[in-house]
Amino acid sequence: MPPARTLGLITDVGNDILYGYSPPQILTWVNEAVDRLQRHGAEVAITGLPAVGQSDISNRRFLFFRSILFPRCRLSFAEVAANAAQVNEGLEALASRRGLRMVRLRREWYGLDPIHIRPSLWRTAWQEILCGGGQLHPLDGRRGEGARLYVMRPERQWVFGIPCGSPQRGVRMRGGGSVWLY
Repeated sequence: MPPARTLGLITDVGNDILYGYSPPQILTWVNEAVDRLQRHGAEVAITGLPAVGQSDISNRRFLFFRSILFPRCRLSFAEVAANAAQVNEGLEALASRRGLRMVRLRREWYGLDPIHIRPSLWRTAWQEILCGGGQLHPLDGRRGEGARLYVMRPERQWVFGIPCGSPQRGVRMRGGGSVWLY
């Protein structure tokens, strides 16, 4: 059995755009998260934002998903796209500057919902995100463990604008290592 490694993953920062945060603020938070993870000896990987362009989504579809997933957001598709491009460029620069692995999300992983990976492709996507396409040692054959990670609540989150969360004690993986969600 290979030794357990400590992997820090920074993903889903695009949601903050739709919560009204500026690209510089988001990038400051990502930089701080990298600092925290590296203090714990983590190998850090950063995912880019989903590549959603004018050809992928109509304004009507954008408004539909924005209204359901981010009901308080009033940004236009053009504003969100411009902010997303700025965040993506900042993530790429940060990864390059700090020698981190940058993972570009594949368009084919997404379906009608342009920002969430299709459940049928979760395993494929996460293998690439976590291991660069290699085998997922800690989760191989352990669907229950994957489900347990999926339902974990982060330390802080907002659901429909209401703050909630869970104190982090870490979840020990059967294959080695631990997971915390911040």
